[in-house]
Amino acid sequence: MRVGYRRVSTVEQNLDRQDLGVVEQVFEDKASGKNADREQLQKMLSFVRSGDEVVVYSIDRLARDLRDLQSIITKLNDNGVTIEFLSERLVFSGRSDDAFAKLQLQMMGAFAEFERNIIRKRQAEGIAKAKERGVYENRKRKKKVSDVRIIGLKEEGLNNTEIAEYLGISRMTVHRAMKKNA
Repeated sequence: MRVGYRRVSTVEQNLDRQDLGVVEQVFEDKASGKNADREQLQKMLSFVRSGDEVVVYSIDRLARDLRDLQSIITKLNDNGVTIEFLSERLVFSGRSDDAFAKLQLQMMGAFAEFERNIIRKRQAEGIAKAKERGVYENRKRKKKVSDVRIIGLKEEGLNNTEIAEYLGISRMTVHRAMKKNA
């Protein structure tokens, strides 16, 4: 079976750029790649079987940490699953021992991790400068709303956006409450 995995970092981002071609099953996360604790990634890892092929648009979509990247690929390969990265044109399987492909994977994974660290550093520098100018304020916490209230509105037929607007909270808060109580 050909299985796809796509990931973007935030709920607002779009997955359309990551064209995987023809796949029979797709798992999609809208979460940071900083660690491997992503719901759909874990479901995909549990779903695939020996002989399956996992297709990912690019290495940085699977992981932003070199250890996580290597761990995921090793787990897949040990279970007889092949993984293909489309934009890098790399394929890894338990049957192949391509030293050059492994080198490329480690280099690309290291670059993805480096890029994430640079982004975090720039963000921290930007916040520090904004604080110096007096224009940065810590994010104010929205009011606390119980999961019961959110679920009640969902049962009344409101969608996540409508619930968020009605209660004055973010859609992500609604999503987390629904996920927690699923």
